[in-house]
Amino acid sequence: MDIYLETERLALRRFTADDADLLIELDSDPAVMRYLTGGRPTAPEVVRERHLPNILAGYEKWGGDLGLFAAHTKDDGAFIGWFILRPEPEGSRDDVELGYRLRQAAWGRGHATEGARALLGKAFTELGVRTVWAETMSVNHASRNIMEKLDMMLTDTVPVPSDMQMIDGAEHGGVRYEITRDQWAQR
Repeated sequence: MDIYLETERLALRRFTADDADLLIELDSDPAVMRYLTGGRPTAPEVVRERHLPNILAGYEKWGGDLGLFAAHTKDDGAFIGWFILRPEPEGSRDDVELGYRLRQAAWGRGHATEGARALLGKAFTELGVRTVWAETMSVNHASRNIMEKLDMMLTDTVPVPSDMQMIDGAEHGGVRYEITRDQWAQR
């Protein structure tokens, strides 16, 4: 396994062309997809023909430094989901999004906080990132709690995209959290 980043319990690696089934399985869980699609799974052909090729192209675009990273537990090698650290499609490399999508079996174990904290450290100490931001639905309290544990600050409210309006809680909108390199260094 070509390791991108290690924590005490996790190993993050770049996805490969052989990983479609991992992504399909993750996106087939209604609870995992609750705040993204209202629980509808991502169609396997969308993962194979659009999502995975875009993930792989991102590594090329950002020199392998940024993108979506598969997360595995170090004790047994189990795939638990993914983390994202990347700019907007035409954005600057010094302003990046942080995100995570984990299997239910990994929820409540501190994996999201552990992986995201390590990605913040890498972003600010190795990759020259100035600001890391994350967005979620206002009603997604679990994700918001992780952002707050990372000392990210609530900076704005954001509209829920039109393709997510059918999700329970969409009427409450979304939120944006941020942390800068200077804020991270002072915590």
